[in-house]
Amino acid sequence: LASIEELAGMDILCSDKTGTLTKNQLTIGEPFPVGEYDSNEVILYAALASRKEDNDQIDNAILNKMEENEVLKKNIKSFKEIKFNPFDPVVKRTEAIVQDKSGKTINVIKGAPQVVIEKCKAQSNNGKDFQSKINDFAKMGYRVIGVASSYNDNAWNLIGFIPLYDPPRDDAKETIDEAREAGIDIKMVTGDNLAIARQISSKLGLRSNILAADKFKNMESHLVEEQIENADGFAEVFPEHKYKIVKEFQKLNHIVGMTGDGVNDAPALKAADCGIAVAGATDAAKSAASIVLTETGISTIIDALKESRKIFQRMKSYSIYRIAETVRVLFFIALSILVFNFYPVTAVMIVLLALLNDAPIIAIATDYVIYSKKPERWDMKTVLGLGTLLGTIGVFSSFFIFYLGKDVLNLQQGALQTFVFLKLAIAGHLTIFLSRTKGHFWEIKPSGSLLWSAIITKILATFFAVFGWFVTPISLGMSLFIWAYALIAFFITDYIKVYFYKSQIL
Repeated sequence: LASIEELAGMDILCSDKTGTLTKNQLTIGEPFPVGEYDSNEVILYAALASRKEDNDQIDNAILNKMEENEVLKKNIKSFKEIKFNPFDPVVKRTEAIVQDKSGKTINVIKGAPQVVIEKCKAQSNNGKDFQSKINDFAKMGYRVIGVASSYNDNAWNLIGFIPLYDPPRDDAKETIDEAREAGIDIKMVTGDNLAIARQISSKLGLRSNILAADKFKNMESHLVEEQIENADGFAEVFPEHKYKIVKEFQKLNHIVGMTGDGVNDAPALKAADCGIAVAGATDAAKSAASIVLTETGISTIIDALKESRKIFQRMKSYSIYRIAETVRVLFFIALSILVFNFYPVTAVMIVLLALLNDAPIIAIATDYVIYSKKPERWDMKTVLGLGTLLGTIGVFSSFFIFYLGKDVLNLQQGALQTFVFLKLAIAGHLTIFLSRTKGHFWEIKPSGSLLWSAIITKILATFFAVFGWFVTPISLGMSLFIWAYALIAFFITDYIKVYFYKSQIL
C-alpha cells in the first residue's frame, strides 16, 4: 500500500541510462589507437581485461568483436591470465594481470576514459590531448572506454579508446514524454562523461543541463540544492552520488523514484520513496527496492504509475464514503436516542445495513476511474471536509424523513423504523457515487460491478421493507416515496459537493 501511494505521488524519477533508457545492446565502432598501437591491439588488450563468465555487456561486446578476427583469436591464446578484477563501479574500471609468451607480466585496464587517462596522465598531458576526440565520439552518439597497460608495474601506457554505440530504446522518448504529461520529471543518472550524457539526453528529448556529479563535492549546501533542482541529469556518477542525489531531492520535498540494477544501487534504491529494481537486477537491488520489474525499459513504470493513481483515487473515494457514512448513521442514531428517546433502527436492521453495504464497498476496488495527470497526495483537509459535509447533509436528510414518517404519516414504531431503515440503505449506497468524482456524478461512468451491486442491494433492501423480511413491512407506495426522496436529496447533495470542490480551488 505504501508503494502504491509513493508511486502515485512520485514527481521525480532518477533513471539510470544503462538498461532503462538505452537498449544496452552495444555495438563497437572503429577503435582510436594511441601512439604506436593499432586498432587490433586496442581490441586485443581490451579483450584481455574482459571475461565471458561475468556476462558484462561491455565485456561481451569486446569479446564478440575479437571473435570476428581470426588473428586476434590466435594472438589472445598466447596470454595467460594470472588475476582478474571485474568491473568495480567505485573505481570505474576492469583490471587484469596477464603473462605473455615471453613470461613478462602485464597489467591491463579498461574503463571510463577519465579514469584511464588519469592513470596515464604523464603520457596524456592530463587528458587534454584526448578530450576533444572523446567529445567527437560523444557527438556521434558513442560512449567511449579507455584501454591502458603497464609492464612489470612500470608506468601506464595509454593504448587507445573504443567507441561503443548504445542507442536509446525505441520507446524511451515516447515514454519520457508520457511521464512528463503525468507530472513526473525524469532525471538521467549515468557514469558516462558529460558529452555522451548530453548527446543521449538530446535524443531522448531531455534538456541539456547535465551536471558532473563531482562538482557537488565542495559546493555550499544551498547551491547544491539549487543545482540539483534545476538539473536534467547527472554524469560521471559514482555509487555514493546516487544516494546523495536522492536525498537532496527529498530535502526539496519531492517524492523520488529511483531505478537501479546493481549492488551499488541498493543504498539509493532503499533511500528513494519508491525504489525500482529494473529487469535483471541483482538480489541486493531487488531486496532494497519497493518494486521489481520483470520487463526492460521504463514504460512498465509508467503503466504502474497510471494504475497506482487509479488505486489511489479509489482509496480516496472509499475514505470519503466511509467518513460520510460514519457521520450520517452514528450521529443520526445517537441524536435520535438522546433527543427523542427513540431507537430509529433495530439491531437486526443495523446488521442488514452492514451486509447490504459490503457488496458496493467491495466493488469500489473495480470502479472505473481516470488517472490523474499530476502526482497524487493525500489532502486530509479535503477528505475529512467533504466526508463530514456529506455525512452532515445525510443527518439532516434522515431527520427530515424521520419527521415525515412520525408526524406527517403517523407511522407506528415498527413501521417508522423500517421507513428510516430503507432511507438509510438507499441513501447510503448513493453516497458512493457522490464520493467518486470531483464534478457531477454523471461525468465519469462507474464500473458495471459498482453500479449493479448498488442497484441490486437497494432493490434487496426494498424487498426487506415491503415483504417484511426481519422487519415490520411497509407499503410499496411508501417505499417508492423513499426512493424518490433519496434521489432528490442525492441530486441536491451532488451540486453542493461540486460547489465544495470549486471553493477549494478558489
